[in-house]
Amino acid sequence: MVDKKRFIKGIKQKHDWQLTDNQVTPESVFKDRRNIIKTLGLGAIGASLPGQVQAGIFDLFGKNETPKFLTHVLKYAQPSEFKLAQPATPKSKAIRHNNFYEFGTSKTDPYENAQGFKVNPWQLTIEGLVDNPITLDYDDLTKQFALEERTYRFRCVEAWSMVVPWVGFSLASLLKQAGIKSGATHVAFETLFDPDQMPGQKNRLLGGGIQYPYVEGLTLDEAMNPLSFLAVGLYGKTLPPQSGAPIRLVLPWKYGFKSIKSIVRIRVMDKQPPTTWNQLAPNEYGFYANVNPEVAHPRWSQATERSIGEGGLFSAQRIPTQMFNGYGEYVADLYKNLDLKTYF
Repeated sequence: MVDKKRFIKGIKQKHDWQLTDNQVTPESVFKDRRNIIKTLGLGAIGASLPGQVQAGIFDLFGKNETPKFLTHVLKYAQPSEFKLAQPATPKSKAIRHNNFYEFGTSKTDPYENAQGFKVNPWQLTIEGLVDNPITLDYDDLTKQFALEERTYRFRCVEAWSMVVPWVGFSLASLLKQAGIKSGATHVAFETLFDPDQMPGQKNRLLGGGIQYPYVEGLTLDEAMNPLSFLAVGLYGKTLPPQSGAPIRLVLPWKYGFKSIKSIVRIRVMDKQPPTTWNQLAPNEYGFYANVNPEVAHPRWSQATERSIGEGGLFSAQRIPTQMFNGYGEYVADLYKNLDLKTYF
């Protein structure tokens, strides 16, 4: 486990992954897909493009409609140790370019299909091998723990990336309040199961063939690492549903599918829990899912990533992927005795 004092002392120094406030990119608005096709002159050609190419084009854009789901401003601290030195992704892109198969498999489906999602009332239970089981309601999520903003890199297994200012609290603070029993080794997470609100759960074809509810897991040492974060907001406001409202996990050194959304259950266990993508395709998605440019996905390289930033279609540049997404100084010790090519 990373020593917290060393972590705090070290992270305040300027590193290549640190951001400053004045480098946060301003918000922008997307165009819809029909306009993109018309503007680029693709016409019928667009329909014949490979699916991956279409996704790369359309996923950089969104629609102009006003969301039905309302977010509100949060009060939080801004500790200097969680700043970065690269531009943050424009909010309009971060909230319209999402993987949340419960609301559809296209990048724009979650934004389009989740605006009627109801998050209040909500209950998050912390149970299992704990001394004090906890149940948090909707208000507890933003009031029981002191909130802070952390700007983290976010790397998707699909080889695109963002930089997002999250608001929330450390996972360790919640687990410490619950009290971890002797013998605990892992922590399991579960997403809300509500097919009436989540069309992908009602129809497995629409939901990517996943067996719901979505589940994830960490080793206990990973969960207690100072970087592990429970986000209740982003860009200074509460989370929108497509981003995992009202509470989600954020693990900046792991691929994004580990950062489970809309959590209703956290269970401390004495064995490794099942995880959704590892169950669905174990040869493609390992339990650990650490960002590793040296281990390719079976269908594409992980050596570089498409960074989603300011501007439109042609502004997304490919950049080299960093080991542990640039957070190796603080997490590499967790895996010093683990073959990361075997345990990917």
